[in-house]
This record gives sequence, structure tokens and C-alpha cells, in this order.
Amino acid sequence: MQNLTEEKTRPFGFSFGFPTPECPAPAAKPAFAIAEDVKSPFTLCSNVSSTEKKENNKPSYTFPVPKPKLQSQWREMEWTEEQKVSLMKTVSSYRPSCHEGTQARVLLLGPVGSGKSSFISSVQSVFNGSVTNRAMVGTSSTSFTKKLQSFNIHGQKGEDPTGLVLCDIVGLGGGEMTGLTLHDILSVIKGHAPEGHKFSPDQPVRSETVGYVKKPGLKDKIHCVAFVVDASKILTYPKGLSTTFRLLRKHISDLDIHQVALLTQIDQISAETAKDVTQVYKSCIIRDMMNKAGDLLGMSTSYIVPVKNYSSELDLNVNNDVLLLRAVDHILKYADLYFQDNAPQHTGPKIDLGI
Repeated sequence: MQNLTEEKTRPFGFSFGFPTPECPAPAAKPAFAIAEDVKSPFTLCSNVSSTEKKENNKPSYTFPVPKPKLQSQWREMEWTEEQKVSLMKTVSSYRPSCHEGTQARVLLLGPVGSGKSSFISSVQSVFNGSVTNRAMVGTSSTSFTKKLQSFNIHGQKGEDPTGLVLCDIVGLGGGEMTGLTLHDILSVIKGHAPEGHKFSPDQPVRSETVGYVKKPGLKDKIHCVAFVVDASKILTYPKGLSTTFRLLRKHISDLDIHQVALLTQIDQISAETAKDVTQVYKSCIIRDMMNKAGDLLGMSTSYIVPVKNYSSELDLNVNNDVLLLRAVDHILKYADLYFQDNAPQHTGPKIDLGI
């Protein structure tokens, strides 16, 4: 990498993979713009060739030669109706350990088409008792979500909302300028971005933004970030995506926000899991892809959980519900660590012991 002091006369940029002397001209439409701050932005740009773009239009994954299944699950899971009911009660009854926070706000971050909105709809479906799509879903190449949207996860019919809010924003990349910058992502996490804010690279979140939250309270902030990646695209994601994730994770870690990850589309890479989701933790293919996801994110696999979102199904499946609910429970455990770490320290009045 060149010394930054030598780059005063031209913008400093990253390719969608490795540092480059400068970014392509604006007409090239970088796939992901990422600004350190409003005054001195730098961009994370795409240098994917037209040939590579054409290749990306091909099916992203084909089932590999099946490997022998493991004799036992590499993560303990109980696949029963009773387990589903137990997990639903756990999620429904969750309340942040810090009294100042009434709900845990979780931000989903991932490439376009990774399954962020589908995960929200799938979780809502489990509690609704039927497959529904409240969070509108786009295609694999375009992001339907254009603004910050927060979804309360309601308990079963007649119950109060749970202590979980899932927040959706525009996906990373997608072959066109998405309007999502590091500055804006951090503004969302810090609680400054107003609900419904539409992201634009030339209109960053700032104090003049309509609805800007100047002094965000605990209820306005993000308490956990869940990265979402598509298992069927792990091997075909642009090389620079790993750099993007690691950059994001560094800045998010600096805010003391815990991070987890969801591996979606597991039924698209394993024929046995496509037939029976209970085989997910006996599949060598899924385990290998979890490791690759960990490499992509720069994250231990202990933070990553596989899920299968509802897409073409019209009816719920108990086993799939269990997998989704375990993912939600996993997220809530890390979200609650934030409240434990940031609980106000109350020092009561001093007591005169007469000593």
C-alpha cells in the first residue's frame, strides 16, 4: 500500500478487495461507497470486470458431490414441537437486563439478496402461525429495502410485542451505488438516524437531516449487529467483500457492539438439508461453508448460525421454526451482553458507619 501522505492530490480508495491507488471515475458506479466521515470520505469501490459480472449472472452454486454424513450433530439441537414451544416462550418473555432499555434493537447487515428481509419475515411468520411477508423482499441482484425500517417482533396472537426489534437497511453492493456509507451505518448504530431515513451517498446523515436524533438514548441505539451472508454465494462473492466486512466489524467493535452472523440458503448447498433441515448439523458441506463464512467475515464460527428462511413455502415447518428460533435466541444473548455492559452504575447514598 502506498503511503497516505503521497495521496494528497487524489482520493484514497479501496477496490472491492485490495487497496488501489485511486477509485474508478464516478461514472463507473462503485458497488459500495463507504465514508469514514462527512468531511473526508473514502470509498470502497468495485473493480469487477464486465466478464466477471456476466459470470455472476450464472447460477451461483450447484450441489457438490455428497460427502458422508456425520454420525452425530456437531452442535446439539433438539427437533421437537416441545422445543419450538420452549424457544417461543424464551423469545416472547425476553426483556433487556437493563431497565433503561425496553427492547433490544438488532441491525441486520449484508450484501444485496443475502436474506435480511426474508429472515425478518420468517421470524414474524413463526409467531404469526403462518407464512407472511411483512418485510418486503427483493431479488438476488436488487435490494427492495431503501430506508431504515424497524420491525417489532410480536408474540403469538393476543400477546404483547417481544423485547426484540429487527432493523433492516439497504443491502451492501449490488453492482450500483447503494447510498450506504460507513458514516451512515455508524449513525444508525449510534441512534442518530431517524426511522424511515432514505440513504443517499450525497446526503449523509447529519444534524440537518430531518428527524435527526441529536441526543439518542439507549432505546434509540443498536444493541447488536447480525451480519447476513448467503451460503450459496460464499464462493462467488467479490473478493473485496471480506475487506468490507472486516472494516465494518472494526468500527462496530470500537463502539463495543457485539456481532453475530446468519448463514442463509443452507438448503441451496446441501441436498440432504434441502430435504430435511434436521440434517444441518450432520452435514459436512454446511460445516465447511460455515468455516468459509467465518473466513469471509473474520469471525469465529461460534458466532455464526445457519438458517433456512421461508421463501416459496405456504406452510410452516416445525423443524425449520426451531432453527429460526435458535438463531433469534442466539442473537438475543449477544444483544443482552450490551445491556449488561452498559447498565448504569447506581451508587446509593453513603452510609455513615460511625467509624
